[in-house]
Amino acid sequence: MSTDAQRTDKHAPLAGVTVVTIEQAISAPLATRHLADLGARVIKVETPGSGDSTRHYDSVVGGQLSAHFTWLNHGKESAALDLKSDADLSLLHGILATADVFVSNLAPGALGRLGLGPADLAERYPRLIIVDISGYGAGGSYDHKRAYDLLIQSEGGVCASTGTPGHPAKPGVPVADVGTALYTYSTVLAALYDRERTGRGAVIPIAMLDTVAEMMGFAINGVIHAGVEPEPVGLGAPIVAPYSGYATSDGQTAVLGTTNDREWAKLAAMIGRPELADDPRYARNVDRVASRAEVDAVLAAWCAQRTLAEIQDLADVTGIGNARLNTVRDLVDHPQLRERGRWREVGTPSGPVPALLPPGVATTWSVRSGDVPALGEHTAAIRAEFGAP
Repeated sequence: MSTDAQRTDKHAPLAGVTVVTIEQAISAPLATRHLADLGARVIKVETPGSGDSTRHYDSVVGGQLSAHFTWLNHGKESAALDLKSDADLSLLHGILATADVFVSNLAPGALGRLGLGPADLAERYPRLIIVDISGYGAGGSYDHKRAYDLLIQSEGGVCASTGTPGHPAKPGVPVADVGTALYTYSTVLAALYDRERTGRGAVIPIAMLDTVAEMMGFAINGVIHAGVEPEPVGLGAPIVAPYSGYATSDGQTAVLGTTNDREWAKLAAMIGRPELADDPRYARNVDRVASRAEVDAVLAAWCAQRTLAEIQDLADVTGIGNARLNTVRDLVDHPQLRERGRWREVGTPSGPVPALLPPGVATTWSVRSGDVPALGEHTAAIRAEFGAP
């Protein structure tokens, strides 16, 4: 198909889908932003005067918006509604009556106090897909607790398996929030597909702790079946070796890794030590994990005598996975993102800013690059559209 034909055939797969969201922080906003990227209309209900808490984390984007809010909210409409007001609550119900999806991640019990509990909404709007994100899920002795990314990562064993022994660490990426967002996004798509067949909406409870527990599956199995807690190894992984970063002769860090014994044989040959592949101390992955310090010392000595470029060239030719330990600035300037056209512009109240395209988009789909809304920017238009005074 020609480039012109591809451009002509592009469409937004979620065009015509309306999503209403009462959201804050990361998990719900990232999920609904991805829905907006693919063409859904996303109406974000915010508290008048304050709005989503991430608006005010900082003001690095044009002196007005936070880095978090800009990342999570372009392509949405902002309606500032006081849901303790009968008039604004009635307006919200007017929107929900025609909506396809409702997503919320408020504190435990908050939706119920507004008369917006998932069961009540499902009875009133049987075609509505309702996603209720919480920290710990309904039921159980923890269901009342507030939840933030660090808290869930701590409860879920992530921090204990990160860092180094005796020095647990929170991963720099909010994995509990982001993971929950991606499960929300994918489950909403499944529910939309199911509704096409059945005509029915769905109530979808998603707990952040469940998300983290799923992510920890390999470690859980290790504890259940072998009684072994994963020991954090800093820049590395507790279940495979070698798999770490090593200083180079030009002051950089080469990240090298093997995931099976065949790759280990290739790596041993690459560094001029083929005999290590058959050494019973290192022949199997389980042996190398037990002798991690010795294996790392061999690789560290070899890398210290070579530049990063020399190491990466050899590793590429040999078929060994490798990377450079980059900073965030290095990621922003990464040639692979630039050369593949992964950047776009989105509007903000202070002007256009760069933003990444969503990772998963079919070649025949268009992506909406909508603006980041000012607080309540669309309130008047939404009131007029849905008939409220």
